[in-house]
Amino acid sequence: MTGVGTLREGPLHRDLKSWYRQPGDDIEVPVGAYVVDIVRGETLIEVQTSGFANLGDKLGHLLDTHRVIVVHPVVLTRQIVRVDGDGVVVSNRRSPKRGRAADVFTELVSWPTLLDHPNLSIDLVLVDIDELRRFHPGRAWRRHGWVVAERRLRDVHATELLQAPSSLRRLLPDDLPETFTSADLGARWGGDRRLAQRALYCLRHLGLVRATDRTGRGVSYVWVDEG
Repeated sequence: MTGVGTLREGPLHRDLKSWYRQPGDDIEVPVGAYVVDIVRGETLIEVQTSGFANLGDKLGHLLDTHRVIVVHPVVLTRQIVRVDGDGVVVSNRRSPKRGRAADVFTELVSWPTLLDHPNLSIDLVLVDIDELRRFHPGRAWRRHGWVVAERRLRDVHATELLQAPSSLRRLLPDDLPETFTSADLGARWGGDRRLAQRALYCLRHLGLVRATDRTGRGVSYVWVDEG
């Protein structure tokens, strides 16, 4: 799964906030110098559809006095809808890329110890989205001028609550050898070595794995005994 890089106030953020809201919740509540998306009793809920790097100051302020849940979508599938200047759909196809819960490491790598705080949880929401693209000549050369205009929630499949560093272990394959490398992990994620490196970076900083030695295949890791 892929963390969705959209603006905080964009349609996906609004859609996800509406989906996550429960009866009795308060919306857009000032807490100190910040505005919180959802307040549920004593718990503050922040819907974060962009990266985690810009959460630092806000969480640093809120976590001292509140329990905070960061709600983050990870995209299983996306439907790419291209529209012309008049808003007419010119193509509609499903992206061949498919995500996984472990894609959250792409965001966590900017703040690898995020889950160290006892007042913080991350609720991953496994979603399908529609991604609307418009043609802008001279922009987005990798997409031949097609620019992402907005992302909208299509469907929600499940949630995955991460409440402590140890919960990240659930995101990794069960069949890793006792001693493993980023290549071993990447192979189990369809050859995604970069994601494996990011995951191990986070796990190492959280004290969940440790490096043992370096071979021709790279650095080897073992799990740290939680006991």
